[in-house]
Amino acid sequence: MEETKTDKISKYNISVDEMIEAGLGYGHDKSKLNPKMKDYVAKQKDRVSLINVEKTAEGLAEALDFIHQLKSEGKSIIFVGTKVATRDLVKEVAIKCGAYYVTERWIGGLFTNFKEIRKRINYYKELEQSTKEEDFEKKYVKKERLQMLKELERLRIKFEGVKNMEELPGAIFIVDVKEDEIALKEAIQSGVKIIAIADTNVDPTKIDYPIPGNDDAYTAVEYILYKIEEVLI
Repeated sequence: MEETKTDKISKYNISVDEMIEAGLGYGHDKSKLNPKMKDYVAKQKDRVSLINVEKTAEGLAEALDFIHQLKSEGKSIIFVGTKVATRDLVKEVAIKCGAYYVTERWIGGLFTNFKEIRKRINYYKELEQSTKEEDFEKKYVKKERLQMLKELERLRIKFEGVKNMEELPGAIFIVDVKEDEIALKEAIQSGVKIIAIADTNVDPTKIDYPIPGNDDAYTAVEYILYKIEEVLI
């Protein structure tokens, strides 16, 4: 017997009340409403589009089902969230899940020019290894060492979250598709499945597994991320 939407929501212990408390139901000003998000909006209040959180529960359950499938197939996922307010949370959850992540600026070409980006990542790993060697201080003068360490830090910020990514992931999770629009475009172009929070100002049809919800509030993003974490660990 096929699972119903209610069955899936119950399976992942998704609570509408908890989502409301987390602020997932608050969208943007109604002037920013994307027409394609109308079906996910319950009503307008004080010029704010209020999201139908029951739709959020359904979207989240579908996304978690897909993530569970990815895990069972041994496929990877990359978390993308570059907004200052939630980037540390995104990184924390990704590391706990053993997943890849980008929490600084999106690495242009990571999906669409992966072979070339992989060369840069390999250079970073080689540089990192060379600075750990016992003869590092003897092999290079102080000025050279400082330059190498400075370059290493720059590359670490850029590549640390993807340094072990040897192939394109099975899926990408994006906190805010407006903020990380380039990541969204590269995923579409490369055929990487997209899971994302869909706030009222975005086009959900570009997302394979849209989760209608507030992508700005820390507690809202936290709720979604922790549910994903429960499936992956």
